[in-house]
Amino acid sequence: MSRRRPRSGQSRPQEGSRRQEQQEDSGLIWGLNSVIEALRREPGGVHEVLVQRGKAGPRIQEIVDRARQARVRLRFVEAARMGMPGRCRHQGVVARLTMVRLYPLDELLARPASDPQRPPRLLILDSLQDPRNLGSILRSAVAAGFGDVIMTRERSVPVTGTVVRTSAGAVAHLRLCQVVNLADTLKLLKEHGFWIFGAVADPDALSIYEADFSEPACLVIGSEGRGIRPLVRQQCDHLVTIPMRSGFDSLNASVAAAIIMFEMVRP
Repeated sequence: MSRRRPRSGQSRPQEGSRRQEQQEDSGLIWGLNSVIEALRREPGGVHEVLVQRGKAGPRIQEIVDRARQARVRLRFVEAARMGMPGRCRHQGVVARLTMVRLYPLDELLARPASDPQRPPRLLILDSLQDPRNLGSILRSAVAAGFGDVIMTRERSVPVTGTVVRTSAGAVAHLRLCQVVNLADTLKLLKEHGFWIFGAVADPDALSIYEADFSEPACLVIGSEGRGIRPLVRQQCDHLVTIPMRSGFDSLNASVAAAIIMFEMVRP
């Protein structure tokens, strides 16, 4: 029995769902009025602003100034890199929104611990790119009792619809923060009394079952392919690893993060 090939212009079901997911995840708004209003009312909800090269004027400048003041990622790109259909009248400006509120670092550090009976725990995510991995890690963080998560603003996937869905709503129970310079942020956390533990796939690193997590601690999880970046790694007080049998080291970032987080909160 032969399968019918899809007609020209007809998408396979999985292709259609992938397109729909991309549209849902884009979180894009465009046009001068829309972007100015978003930056004016809720700048913490704006992940990124794209400005078309060559566009100028007082309202474009207002958008640039507001984005910089709010420390929103700002990029100047060619028209073809705006991520919009050619016929869309975006007026030279597009903004990508985040699905959740992002907390400033100083506000996050000023908030009291959710459980004063236990030392505080922070999860640090260095340049994660996969939205499903990110969603899974955030879901595990809530389950393990972590309340605060710091992510890099550059080279990281935004908190999209896929992240929210994969987290099973966990993002609503977390305080998320994005920072520009993660190495400097780790220095600041040390000044606040935190010990920094970096997760690595290195058999010579300290086993998570031998590490002392009894003090205020931050766990750094690196990207799926490259792990923790060198400058961030230098700021870690200890590098920890999950002991593997027979040299097996293919745990992905979300699985490894879950194992270590639950070990860190084990009585």
